[in-house]
Amino acid sequence: MIDKLKIIKNFGNSINDCGSTGVQIAILTERINVLTGHLNIYKKDYHSKRGLLKLVGQRRSLLTYIKKKNLNKYRELISRLGLRK
Repeated sequence: MIDKLKIIKNFGNSINDCGSTGVQIAILTERINVLTGHLNIYKKDYHSKRGLLKLVGQRRSLLTYIKKKNLNKYRELISRLGLRK
């Protein structure tokens, strides 16, 4: 289970900032990590696999948006989340 308040506190501008791009990407990343762990156990759960692929696509489009708008914020965000190893 993910703790959204902790993620919002770490990545948002304020405690009520749940819609900014950085917060959305952080929440999606946490959901992707949880689903990846689930799929390592249940390899034939194709419905969850489809949901995972949709989340990855959504995160990719948000990352593309933030990369176009603010490159420094994009670089800081991917380093904090541990993406692009």
